Amino acid sequence: MEPIIQVRELSKRYQNVRAVDRVSFDIREGICFGLLGPNGAGKTTTIEMMEGILAPDSGQILFRGNPIDTRFKEKVGIQFQHTALPEFITVRETLQLFSAFYPDPRSMEEVIEICSLREIINRDNRKLSGGQRQRLLLALAIIPAPEVVFLDEPTTGLDPQARRNFWSLIERVKAEGTTVILTTHYMDEAQLLCDEVAIMDHGRILELDAPQRLLDRHFTGVLIRIPEPGERFITDPSQLPSGAEIRDGAVELTTARIDETVRRLLTMELNLDGLSIHKPNLEDLFLKLTGSSLRA
Repeated sequence: MEPIIQVRELSKRYQNVRAVDRVSFDIREGICFGLLGPNGAGKTTTIEMMEGILAPDSGQILFRGNPIDTRFKEKVGIQFQHTALPEFITVRETLQLFSAFYPDPRSMEEVIEICSLREIINRDNRKLSGGQRQRLLLALAIIPAPEVVFLDEPTTGLDPQARRNFWSLIERVKAEGTTVILTTHYMDEAQLLCDEVAIMDHGRILELDAPQRLLDRHFTGVLIRIPEPGERFITDPSQLPSGAEIRDGAVELTTARIDETVRRLLTMELNLDGLSIHKPNLEDLFLKLTGSSLRA
């Protein structure tokens, strides 16, 4: 399938900092594509260039094989991380206002249904909860019936129930065939929603693939973590089992044979207080690739 968006050798520099350094990737139509990375990794700059907000210093962004232009902006919807809503008007009036900006908007009833706005349709914008506000912002992004929707950390600050409700809305938007481009710091969110993820750091793509394929590539079995192994193991890692590594003062190792590995650890003088065993996730992968947290 032909990619809907192609990013080719994209670069952006701010004074002496290269925020984005020759980044290239493709996004297939109809998928949810996640762009992940810690603060300062370059993902926001990359997204803003893809949205047409920032001009790249070099490189190219193609939409259906053509350079992005004003027509591209008519085919995308954007939910920014921070958006000011008009005050002293209702959700319905806000939808009517934004619908007037487009030559052929979706019907209001369709937008209300997709984003579950019916019970708050007559509520003043100032009285919306965090989750309700995000649902309205998503509705504003899909009013033009876009082919691509950009969602910039849409669930930041929401409670767990509101986050899960919003995930369902994203799945509904994607089920219509809309391509979703998502940035998030929540790894459970990325792992659940994204068909493909690109992990960035220092302006470059470190890895790009389906989440499970990335985990299968980098981990075998489960991850064992010992938070305080003892000072002598920190100063002399050669005493650790083969394959174990020190990260942030903790011992980490992966194994496909849990019983055997735990028995071996018990014969050593490691301090096993706080030992944890879990299946590796995207957060573990990023720690392995960069040594820093995705939320750093």
